[in-house]
Amino acid sequence: MSDRLAIAAIVVQAFVLAVLELFFLPLRLDGTLLPKVSDYPFPIAAIVAIITTPLLVLAAAAHARRPLTAAAPLLVWLATLLVLGVFGPGGDTMLLNDWRTLLLFAGGMLPSAVAVGAFMGRQARAGDQ
Repeated sequence: MSDRLAIAAIVVQAFVLAVLELFFLPLRLDGTLLPKVSDYPFPIAAIVAIITTPLLVLAAAAHARRPLTAAAPLLVWLATLLVLGVFGPGGDTMLLNDWRTLLLFAGGMLPSAVAVGAFMGRQARAGDQ
């Protein structure tokens, strides 16, 4: 029961992080919220995704027995970004049509997919012995 509760907490964290990353995706250095540096885009959401999403997958893998359970934070994160990004609050599209969206998706998915692959490799190695 403890493993299920831990996985559920990790999945909730993945959901919350996806929502926050989506909301902070359009940040710019325009002098409104951040210092003014010629309106340059500030991809902090992608940086957070690069760091946190693989960590959530690794944390889930520590409690998982199956690859789908280990990949649950990644799948929830991706589904949240797609659903809220395309059908956002009030029907608005929240995903930007620029490089920051691509960096957010690639930065969150690629390292997390590697973490899931590492989990599957450890499982296969344990099954060989």
